[in-house]
Amino acid sequence: MMGLFLATLAAAAIQTAAPAPATGPPVQPIRASKIVLVGDSTTAVAGGWGGAFCADHVTSFVACVNLARGGRSSGSYIAEGSWALALAEMKTRGFVKTWVLIQFGHNDQPGKPGRSTDLATQFPANLRRYVVETRAAGAIPVLVTPLTRRTFVDGKLVEDLAPWAQSVRVVAREMNVPLVDLNVGSTAAINAMGEAEADGFAQLPKGSTPTGGVAGEVNDNPFAQRRLAFDRTHLGRKGADYFATMVARELASAVPDTRPLLFDQ
Repeated sequence: MMGLFLATLAAAAIQTAAPAPATGPPVQPIRASKIVLVGDSTTAVAGGWGGAFCADHVTSFVACVNLARGGRSSGSYIAEGSWALALAEMKTRGFVKTWVLIQFGHNDQPGKPGRSTDLATQFPANLRRYVVETRAAGAIPVLVTPLTRRTFVDGKLVEDLAPWAQSVRVVAREMNVPLVDLNVGSTAAINAMGEAEADGFAQLPKGSTPTGGVAGEVNDNPFAQRRLAFDRTHLGRKGADYFATMVARELASAVPDTRPLLFDQ
């Protein structure tokens, strides 16, 4: 009994001697935002500007989610279910604002079996659907004109994406959507630097042959192998960094609310 009594006294002494919890100013809830990227390979990781954008151009108060996928058009992205995944991201609770950057055009062009869309009807209709459904999900759409290719003929850049860029501009104006005119910016930049310098934006140097396996292929290596090649559409690290910086600057200008959340270099 005496032992039990002493143990009780000791426990009471410990509780009495325990310091009071520290007090201080109340913890402020985090006010995070989200940016979702939707588009084709020129926005996607491993070939587009989106990976560099999410890695190097947003602050820690932004969740940057790159849902762009290679080979997709404004129509096939919806048909395969990728747009449904993007809509689910937009509906995640807790973010102050969610912006959705939407860039298509490359695979909407003729000659892309199962992907091409009609420039006069289907392509703008798909863009309008993206805008309407983004807003219905509680997010803010931002249309992005397609990144230029870097093909030159007789020293002049071939502007084969100009009609698709113009269609994006028209929809943005009609529906009062912020616009990042990446096509006009990238076209001016590539024209100014010339073919030789622009070739440095590719994944491999000019004259190189493709390396690695098919994207997503798994062999004896436990990791998927990345397919690299020289072409004048997709971007290596230098090109991705250059155009990610351009997008960040243009986005800050088109949507001032994003400016405090972005780094431009």
